[in-house]
Amino acid sequence: MEKVSFGYEDVDPQEKTRRVGDVFRSVASRYDLMNDFMSGGMHRLWKDHFVRRVKPRDGESILDMAGGTGDIAFRMAAKGANVTVADINGEMLKVGMERAKQRGIDGLVWSEQNAETLSFADKSFDAYTIAFGIRNVTHIDKALAEAHRVLKTGGRFFCLEFSTVTWPGFKTVYDNYSHHLVPKIGKAVAGDEESYRYLVESIRRFPDMPTFKGMIDKAGFVQTKVEPILGGLVAIHSGWKI
Repeated sequence: MEKVSFGYEDVDPQEKTRRVGDVFRSVASRYDLMNDFMSGGMHRLWKDHFVRRVKPRDGESILDMAGGTGDIAFRMAAKGANVTVADINGEMLKVGMERAKQRGIDGLVWSEQNAETLSFADKSFDAYTIAFGIRNVTHIDKALAEAHRVLKTGGRFFCLEFSTVTWPGFKTVYDNYSHHLVPKIGKAVAGDEESYRYLVESIRRFPDMPTFKGMIDKAGFVQTKVEPILGGLVAIHSGWKI
């Protein structure tokens, strides 16, 4: 029987989907606050940089997958793009919709979607973005195939994700911080140590940069690139559909 990773565990695919859903329902209301604590606020700079790489244009149609809280969508909508925010987790979408209301941001489409089985028609979007979400997908290859399917010819794929640190000294410091301190911060700030332990473990189990680039190639994208940030702490992967 097929097994997939849930942190350091190997579980049935249906079990991973259920347990990831439980994690994000648990952390939804404090997800962005926890990102601030875990990254020292740097996730905001990474997201700004990511959107600059996407280059959202006025009037184009963009699917922001796993974008429930709206962080990436708000930035792209400010550039005039028509953004559909999709997430498998309804609680995350509720957080994003409330944030949009508070900020007076109109015009976003909010849609509960599984990245592996999108309901959108072929060739629907000019760009597909996913930030800090693809490592939580049960079958990453299926999500990449769906991203390719819903993009128009000439469409672009951009993924921002934690990756594998390649700077030796920094890697040791980061490993100690993430394994030992992040779960404790999760317990203190969000009252949820185990969810944040999973988030750290999911980063460790995610494919390294060359491997993930190969998966994007295999999905049919061309001119694929990887841009490591902070020695691979995070990375921007991109590709085009022809």
